[in-house]
Parts: sequence; C-alpha cells; structure tokens
Amino acid sequence: MRQRAQKIFDKLGYRKIMLVAILLTGLILYAALVESVQGNTYDINLFQLSSETIRSEKTVEDPIKTELEKQRLAEEVAPSYQFIDEIAANQVALIESLFGYILDAKAAPENDKEQRSPDAMISHLREDLRLMETSENGLRLTDDMLRSLLALPDDSLLTVQQQLEALMETYLSEPVRTEEVARIRTEIEQDIRRNEQFPDNVVQAAVTIGRFGIIPNELVNEELTASQVEQVRNSVEPTRILQGQVLVQEGQVVDREVYRQLELAGMTEEQLDYKPLLGLFIFVLVAMGLLLAVMSRSKTESERKKTTELLVVAAVIGISLALMKLLYAVGGNFDFVIAFIFPTALAGMIVRLLAGERAAVYVTILISAAAGIMLQSSYSASLQIDVALYILFGGLAAIYLIEQDGGRGRLLQISLAVALVNMLFVAIYLLIGQTQYSWSEIGFYFTAALVSGLLSGALAIGLLPFFESAFGLLSTMRLIELSNPNHPLLKKILMETPGTYHHSLMVANLADASCEAIGANGLLARVGCYYHDIGKTKQPQFFIENQVNIGNPHDRLPPEKSRDIILAHGFQGAQMLKKHKMPQEIVDVAAQHHGTSLLKFFYYKAKENNPDLEEASFRYRGPKPQTKEIAIICIADSLEAAVRSMKEPTSEKIKKLVDAIVEDKLKDGQFEECDISLKELKTVKAVMCETLNGIFHSRIEYPKETN
Repeated sequence: MRQRAQKIFDKLGYRKIMLVAILLTGLILYAALVESVQGNTYDINLFQLSSETIRSEKTVEDPIKTELEKQRLAEEVAPSYQFIDEIAANQVALIESLFGYILDAKAAPENDKEQRSPDAMISHLREDLRLMETSENGLRLTDDMLRSLLALPDDSLLTVQQQLEALMETYLSEPVRTEEVARIRTEIEQDIRRNEQFPDNVVQAAVTIGRFGIIPNELVNEELTASQVEQVRNSVEPTRILQGQVLVQEGQVVDREVYRQLELAGMTEEQLDYKPLLGLFIFVLVAMGLLLAVMSRSKTESERKKTTELLVVAAVIGISLALMKLLYAVGGNFDFVIAFIFPTALAGMIVRLLAGERAAVYVTILISAAAGIMLQSSYSASLQIDVALYILFGGLAAIYLIEQDGGRGRLLQISLAVALVNMLFVAIYLLIGQTQYSWSEIGFYFTAALVSGLLSGALAIGLLPFFESAFGLLSTMRLIELSNPNHPLLKKILMETPGTYHHSLMVANLADASCEAIGANGLLARVGCYYHDIGKTKQPQFFIENQVNIGNPHDRLPPEKSRDIILAHGFQGAQMLKKHKMPQEIVDVAAQHHGTSLLKFFYYKAKENNPDLEEASFRYRGPKPQTKEIAIICIADSLEAAVRSMKEPTSEKIKKLVDAIVEDKLKDGQFEECDISLKELKTVKAVMCETLNGIFHSRIEYPKETN
C-alpha cells in the first residue's frame, strides 16, 4: 500500500498532490456546511392548511407594511399654516375699488340722460365689476343691490364704505382658516345687520360685500408641510419579520398575507437564495487558502512528509465534520444545545501529535468556525458564536498542554484538563446569558462538558494507531511506547545480546543529545538506536561486544565468511523489524546506519591473500543515510565502538577520534544523500565530545584510609 502511494507521489509531485488535497478538503467542507447555511424551505400552497408551525429563519423587512405605516403617519401630520397679513389690506383695497366704481358710475354728466339712467349706470358698473364677479369668491351683487347703492347720497355711500372697511380690518386682523370662513362670514353679516350706520335699503348689499371680503388669511404652507411629511416618513422604522417569529401555525389556512410573508422570508420551495451559498464559498476559499499557507510553511523539510501531514489534517477535518453532522442530525430531538457534547480537543490532539503545533492551532480554529456554522440552535443560518468559542478554547487547551514526551496516559490527563476548561466555559456561557436555566439544564451542560473532554482523549487514543498505520506516521506516543524496555524486541536484544543492548543505549545517548542540538528529532534517534543492531541477535557471538569469556570466532573463519556475517546484520535487522510491523523510520535506521561503509578490517585481511580484491564486495549494501537522524546515528555507532576500545581515553584523544571518524565518513560520501550541513556536523562533533567526556571522565583517586 505504501509503495503504491509512493509511486503516486513520485508521479504527480508534491505541489499537485497538495493542491488536489486542498481542493478535496474544500469540497468536503462546503458539502458539509451547505445545508446549514441554506435554511429550510416548505412546500406551501395558497388556501391550504399548514401541516406544521413555521417560524422565520431570518429577520427581513416587510416593504408593504412599512409603506402602509408611512402613509398612516403621513396622514396624521397636521398642515403647517402661515398667516398673511397683506390679505386684510388687499380686501380693504377691493372694497375701496368697489365703491370707487360706484362713485364713477354716479359721476356721469347731468345733461347725458342716457348715461345717468339707472340701467345704464348698472350696465356700466357691471363692466367694472366683472373681474370681482369672476374671481374665486365671486361678488354676487344683484341689480337691485346695485340700484340701492347708486341711489345713496355720496356721503352715505362713503359711510357704508368706511364701515365695511373697518369690519374687514377687524375680522382679517386675526387668523382665518378655510374651515373658519363660513363662521366668520356669518358673524360679519350679523354685525352689519346690527350696525345702524347701514341704511335699511343697502343692508343686503352691504352683507353681500362683507361676506365677499372675508377670505382665509392663514394658509397651508405646502413646502413646509411636505417637508414635515417627508421627515415623518423617514423616521418610520422598517416593519420587519423577526427571526423566530411564527409565520403560520399548524392547521392554519395559508392566506395571501401569510404566503407573502413566507415568500419574503425565502421559505417557499420556489425560492433559492444565492447569498448564503456565495458567503459559504468565500469562507471555504479563505479557509483553504490559509490551510495551504500553514502547511507550506511547515517546519518539515521533506515534501513527502509535508504531503502526509496535509492528508492527516484533511482526514481529521473530515472526521470532525462527520461528528458534527451526527450531532446536527440528532440535535432537533433535544431541548438542550447538544453541540456541547462535541469532542472539542479531538482534532487538536491528533494534528498536534502527527503534524505539529502550528497546523493543530489552525485546524482547531477552522473546526470551531465550521461548528459555529453547522451546530446552530437558533432559527437562522448564522454563526453560533458560543459553540465556536467552546470548541476553540477546549482545542487550544489540549494543544498547549501536550508535550513531546507525553504518552497515552498523559493524553488522558490532558482530557481531564480539557474537560475542566470546557466546564469553565459552560459556566461563563450560563452566567453571561440572559436566559434562566433549570437545574436539569445546568446539569446537562456541565455533564456534556465533562463528556466532551473525556471523549476527546478516548477518540484520540483510539484513532491514533489507525492514522499512524494508514499514513505511515510515527507519533511521539508511538516512539515512547517503542522505547519501553518491556517491548518484546528490546527484551530479545537484552536477553540474547546484552553487550549489543548496552552498546545501543550508549549510541542512543550520543545520538539523542546531538539531534536535539541541531533541531532534529532526538526521540526518534534514541528509539532507532535501541533497535538498530537487532540483526545481531541472529549470530550474537560474532560481534565483539557479546564475546564475553569466549574466543573470537572470526579467528577461525576466512575473512570472506566473517564479512558475510557482519554485513548481513543491518539487512537482517531491517527484515526482522518489518516482520514485526515496526514503523518505517525504525526500519530505515537498521538498514542505513552503516550506509555503504567499508568493512576495513576484514577487507585488508582478505587483500593480503588476494591483492586484486574489489573494495565494493566488502561494503555494506546501504542505502546511505537519508535523514539527519540516521547520519548522526551512523557517526555515534562508529564512535561509541571506537572509544570503548581506547585505552585511557582523554578529552584530546576523544576529540581527535571524533574528528577522524566524521572526516572519514565525509570523504567516503556517506552523507551525500541527506541534508545535514557542515555547520550541523560541527555542532554534532562538539556535543559528542562533551557527552563522551562525561561518560569516560577521569576518576579522582582518593587517599587510602589509615587506621
């Protein structure tokens, strides 16, 4: 399976695989969340009974009701009036003109009998009064009224004029509105009839003139009124259909108004709102872009491992979304926010252990945002911020509590800590919220927080082996388990090759310290050292560290036979580790820790008998070290054996030996296929010298006690 995956990787390349993985992850995320953002639609027909109670899933404006409310308030606005004091003077001027026309008609020459006849004067007067008669009020003086006015002496006519003008000024000095005109005209008529200054024969004419003179002098200011109406209309708050508002009760007839409101809320099957879909697309686009950036900046240098980490992240996101879907499906059957049972730290734990802290933090943020969208408890398709924060806090707590040397037992302890963080958040949620909760609800939420934490650890422990097996990853927990002395293979090395076991421990100390100094994986190097010489258990007596109280069997064998036995231990060890399904990284240490080094002792011994002997036949089959860790193990393995054989090792001797071994391997090209630098090799040499000096330090000779 892994070989097939490796072929696919080699064929497509790192970038294509990463882009495909990002694309598939984005599609999965979009498909999982699309139902949550779309909202519900209903098969509703006019004038039929509703099969269920339907509530609005969002708040929308009702434009028709808003307009009706604006019209109602606009109609209630009182008109703004403006008093025009010039109207009184204008009306007085009209009366003055009227009597001027009468006087003009009376002023016809005395010898002109035709012009001074009453009919002629009335006719002439009609011509002058035509504009007044056709005006808006319309002065309606009959011929009899005109005849009575023409019959008055000039001084009496002047008195009538003055009385009418005085009354006009009196009544029009106060505001008169249109609706008050009839009342004021009645009052002025009564005043005229009571006034003795008016001769009886002209009272009716005076009344008609008086009523004609009364017009509105306080008029509506159309511009100001329109401005006030507009202001009132603009001040009207839009009428809204509120989120959660019941639009139709179960069994209620769906009339036109109900159907219109359902359409406004976008809840009929004929409607499809593309805005949430576009918003979700942008969310997924941004999320996947950030994921690509996070994974591209991973500290992992191997492109293959970067791809593997991305696949792990994608799988964790998929599993988390599947759990959310399950909670989403059953959430409607509960009165509580069932989302609090979601294992908040599951994604963070797995990604932290298998892909690093940076990726784990981002995945936790992404999962919390996705949960906020999917695990809503309200009627609207919006972000549920309390659920998002709940998962975010729990996930981050787990990420920053996990340590490199944490095992499965430690993971359970972290689960309890996550449960505590969850319960603290639940306390915040219950205290900040304005809702009153019953004791049963409070108990449920705290229990859900505890279950969430414990479930996170349990699922992480259960899923980690599957991830390690499926993706060929070696987690910190797995390495710690492999370092347990009770492991069957380690017990086999200890029981059958105790010298090799001690040698492995010494090499492990050297390699671990050196790897940590240059930022490589010290734990991987240590555990790899424990198993690197397991091939020696096939024929332990042929390796010098196991030759206790026995002769060296190589003394009795030809160098070619000894060569075959020694060179085989790396390959045989790798085969044994594969048989026991050990991680590939550990198998690689066994196969590569000698690289293609030359077995010098037996080569030169064999060359004494055959000068034409080919050097390649006495080299390990390799391959050469492919990683920094194995390169360091290669140095530490040779160095430990060499220092152990030294007599009276000193700091200077150790330093020269370290320099010689590293120089020899460099010249032999053993580090050509890994990315260890000369600067890092310099650091490695310094650390190994320091470590060996600590092991082989000179002991102080204490004076003997005297009696």
